[in-house]
Amino acid sequence: MSALRLFRPEVFKAPRDFIRPELLNRQVYALEIGAGVGLHALTFAEQHPDVHLYAIERTAEKCLKFQHTAQQQALPNLTAIHADAIPWVVHALPPACLQQVFILYPNPEPKNPAQRWFNMPFMQFLLSRMQVGATLTLASNISAYLDEAEAQIRDVWRLPYTREGVGTARRTHFEIKYMARGEPCAQIILTKPADYVTAFDEWRPVVSIPSQIP
Repeated sequence: MSALRLFRPEVFKAPRDFIRPELLNRQVYALEIGAGVGLHALTFAEQHPDVHLYAIERTAEKCLKFQHTAQQQALPNLTAIHADAIPWVVHALPPACLQQVFILYPNPEPKNPAQRWFNMPFMQFLLSRMQVGATLTLASNISAYLDEAEAQIRDVWRLPYTREGVGTARRTHFEIKYMARGEPCAQIILTKPADYVTAFDEWRPVVSIPSQIP
């Protein structure tokens, strides 16, 4: 992983109005980054009542709509969060707590390749928050974006993965739109192996912030 600079979690301040969730050992946790108005998050939480999903959306308008719908559906295993994903993950999640991560149709950052998820040093930190055997799903309608991510997963992060087309899924509004236009959608699913080591496997934030049970 020497091709990238080292991620520095200590420089990130907690998000505004941040409350750290108290994660319980008996609970299974998942994370969605870039949840939009929550179509996938709401469906996933309904279909997987034994998994608590933390779904993060940075855009205020989208997150407000998501939170409103989540309140109406009252799913106890879904937490909709308005925040930047990186500082929230740094301050909220202990090592090896996630069973699944979803990054579905992210901004491809055409003018800033360094901000693409698998090009960022943060990816090593995110991997440290995943359990052994946990999966991360990245979906996109842009083949070049997935090609680059695949190369990074293989050559930099050195993780086992599969790449496959998306058939009949309708997980997000973007996916619905792209497939209606006949655009090919695909996904990469990587798995964290048992012998995988990161620089952050023992790292926890040092600040003391009040906790609440999700």
